[in-house]
Parts: sequence; structure tokens; C-alpha cells
Amino acid sequence: MPPRLPVTRRPLALGLAASLLAGLVAAPQAAQAEGTLRISEQFGVSYVILHVLRDQQLIEKHGKQEGVDIKVDWIKLSGGAAVNEAVLSGAVDVGSAGLGPLFTLWDRTHGRQNVKAVASLGAFPNYLVTNNPQVKTLADFTAKDRIAVPAVNVSVQSRFLQYAAAQAFGEKNWNRLDPLTVAVPHPDATAAVISGGTEINSHFANPPFQEQELASGKVHKVLSSYDVLGGAVSPNLVFVTEKFRRDNPKTYKAFREALVEAGQIIEKDKAAAARTYVKVENSRLDPALIQQIIESPEVNFDTAPQNTLKLAEFMYRIGAIRNQPSSWQDYFFVDTPDQKGS
Repeated sequence: MPPRLPVTRRPLALGLAASLLAGLVAAPQAAQAEGTLRISEQFGVSYVILHVLRDQQLIEKHGKQEGVDIKVDWIKLSGGAAVNEAVLSGAVDVGSAGLGPLFTLWDRTHGRQNVKAVASLGAFPNYLVTNNPQVKTLADFTAKDRIAVPAVNVSVQSRFLQYAAAQAFGEKNWNRLDPLTVAVPHPDATAAVISGGTEINSHFANPPFQEQELASGKVHKVLSSYDVLGGAVSPNLVFVTEKFRRDNPKTYKAFREALVEAGQIIEKDKAAAARTYVKVENSRLDPALIQQIIESPEVNFDTAPQNTLKLAEFMYRIGAIRNQPSSWQDYFFVDTPDQKGS
């Protein structure tokens, strides 16, 4: 069985996280001054831009170029719901999560805090996998199956599943598989699906967990997010409030430029990036597996959003968000006149 991540890198227990975040909402923290940056981080290779940025202290480097010493704090959370609450409560300045959480928070704060994305974290496929040999397509899932996602009805995996259900069963049946989903952090879901000893027999995952599951020989892929969106898509992003961007222009600029540099560093030396992931995550995984994922032709590290609008439009059509985006620029901060995206 592929090794599990060390206990020291496990996410906050769900009950503890809920308690902590409830306290933060009840007593919001003061906005941080220029030169401080608190960033949420999650599990998976799709966050490797943040791992490289952190390991090489690129935010601090670009901060010095802007004439400010930036103190960076990293806060580990699991699931977009926890990240969104942390951003709203002021517990973090930068949220890192999937498209689903971003669209939810953008919609919820539209005309108020105005949360928008700063950059994508590259393009990665997300796989829906199962250990149930009877499940070959979405139509094969039954009430006995349970599909793990990081956050029910919020995470990007949950939204990908809804979009896939709409395509398979008709848009009015977009939520047909929702009763089968359960919120489980990726490391726990991976262990459950490989072991087969729990009710959780399926997982809408991300790398490297989906690769671990497939390598076990006990799990097979049902579909990819690229199948659902019709091509490569940026599943994860980083986002901030309009106030943070306005009040901390030097810190914000340093962070944005550090993200771009991290993506360029990875493209130049993917073997080194794989070693950095293992180091920062304190992972027992073979760096060769991580390198294989990073070198996949399905993966890139462009910080411009790729193929994101389709999911936003879908979420508007089903009533998941109230504000209709007409362009990716509606939910992204546009910092340069030549900024690209889709």
C-alpha cells in the first residue's frame, strides 16, 4: 500500500477546525499591515507553486525589491469551506482553494469585501476514482456508494461532480449524486479507498492522491475533470479581499510576482520541484512519483486562469451563485493591461 502522509502534516480535525473557525468568525482579527502575509495552504501537488514559493522565500525576495520586509505565516487547512471562512473572518489574508470555493466566496462578497482571485496555481486534472468494480460510469453509482470530496457542495471536486452529473443525466439532475458525497480530507480518503475497509469506496481526488490510489491496483478511474470541462482547467487558485489588495499594494505585488516566478522555476527544473514538494510536505512519497505527475503533458504551471468560466456559468445556471459572470475578469483582479485568462 502506498504510504500515508505523516501525522505531523495532517489537517486540523474537522471538529477542531469548525470550532476554531467559529471562534474566528465571532471575533474577527484586525486587518494586517503592509509587510505581513498569512496564507492558507492545502494538501496536494496541485499546490506545488506554493511549496516552491515557500521553500525559496520568493515572497520575501520580491518584498525586498519593493522595499518592504514581509513576514509570511502558513496556515494548514483542509477543504474550501474552511478556507473561505478563514478569509472572511480575517484569520488569513490569502485563501488557496479550488474554483468552487472561489466562485462561492466571490458571489457571497460581491459588492462588499469583493474577494477575487490573484492567480491560478496551474492546470491539473482531478480524477474521480473508485474501488467498486461495478462502477464504470456515473450511471453505475448507487445509494450504497460514498464519494469523498474535500468539502461537500463547496469544493471544486464537488462542483466538477455536479457538472458531470448535469452532462450525464440532464442539467435539472445536476445534484443527483450529491447524497453520495461526504467531506473527507484527501489523505484520509486515499487511505479509505485503498484499504476498502470503510463505507467510502470512491474519491474525487487530486494529485498525488489519485496516483497513489491508481497505483494500488485496487482502484480505477471513472472520469477526469478534463473530460467534464473539455480540456485543461486551472482547478486551484489564490484569492484575497479587495481591501487587502488596496491597503497592502507592495505586499500584494510581491506575492503576485513571487507566484509567477515559482511557476517559471518549476517549468525549468521539475525534478527539483518534486523534491521541494516532498521536503515542504514532509512526505514519504517517492520524489520520482511527484516528478512524474509534474512532468505529465496534462499539467502546466501557468498562473493565468485556464478554462474557468464554464464552471462559473454552470454554477450560475443551477443557482449556486446569484451573480452572473460574463468573463473571467469578473472574479479575478486584473493587475496588468495585458493579463490573459479564460
